[in-house]
Amino acid sequence: MFLLLNILAALNGVYLLLFESNSSDITSARLLFGGAIILLVLPLCIPGLVIARNWYHRTIHTSFRLEGSGFILVHPDELELHKGMVVHEVNRERYQLLNDDVVQNLIKTTAPEEGDSDESCCKKLITRGQLERLGTEHSLSQLLHRADFWFYYIAYFCGGTIGLVYSNNLGQIAQSLGQSSKITTLVTLYSSFSFFGRLLSATPDYIRAKVYFARTGWLAIALLPTPIALFLLASSGTASALQAGTALIGLSSGFIFAAAVSITSELFGPNSVGVNHNILITNIPIGSLIYGFLAALVYDSHGSHRIQSIKDSVVCMGRGCYYLTFVWWGCLSVLGLASSLVLFIRTRRAYQRFEQARISSNIDS
Repeated sequence: MFLLLNILAALNGVYLLLFESNSSDITSARLLFGGAIILLVLPLCIPGLVIARNWYHRTIHTSFRLEGSGFILVHPDELELHKGMVVHEVNRERYQLLNDDVVQNLIKTTAPEEGDSDESCCKKLITRGQLERLGTEHSLSQLLHRADFWFYYIAYFCGGTIGLVYSNNLGQIAQSLGQSSKITTLVTLYSSFSFFGRLLSATPDYIRAKVYFARTGWLAIALLPTPIALFLLASSGTASALQAGTALIGLSSGFIFAAAVSITSELFGPNSVGVNHNILITNIPIGSLIYGFLAALVYDSHGSHRIQSIKDSVVCMGRGCYYLTFVWWGCLSVLGLASSLVLFIRTRRAYQRFEQARISSNIDS
């Protein structure tokens, strides 16, 4: 059902993005509007499908039990042997993980004390104050004294917040590049890819049974398109570069905004997620003020000697209006990417322990 809902949502987004009516034909507009309404109504059928599936399992499926028939392809003894091998393999992996932890702890305790002074700054940055396990509740004072929170804060401040400020300045950016006629298309493009990014943020939960990866690692991957897009915009002022950069920033921002609540809950406790997440997103007004003010300074400095004034407001045209802004934003987004990578390395072991505990509890039950 989860997959079906995401497929319907993706189809709806693609439909509205690619098949919007640009003509004055009333019949075509009505048909397109009717298709959008159908796609929006389809998710309401999901409860009926759930009820029908439960009815099928209770009535029809239970009446076709094949345990004693010739249709069984796996012998019961072989099935029990396979289960025993699986349990043995899981126990062996758990023992190996425990053994590795014991060996590393032994190395740490038996290392000479004089070696502590030779530790590099990078190693201290990674290992000092690491999160032991996920879901530990953090009070306000504990949160502000934890390095993981500040790495997370910087990653959000230099990633998702930049994308939000970019969307707020999108109309002026398009105007300065001579793309005023495509502002509506660009806003639609950003909104659509932000929507797709929010859908993709649920992928880790869906594929965790097959491919498990720490959610902080997904955060680092989601931040990668932002510096690529900003440096692309700084290097080229063409319409295609503007559209590609807008789509990448929207995709990255949407993923970060949707995944941030889950990451906050996992790292700093589910019971305090409301307070802790509100503390985290204080970077949005702060970043909007700082990034917007710097962009305005660059814009006005280029507009004052190059372009026209309309009703006492400066209008700047050309790549130079936002070139330095894109470069600065790109450098800051690289800083956010680096901070997210450090956060991933610091929290990776806690995520591994959590996943091992989840697998073992499922096997025991």
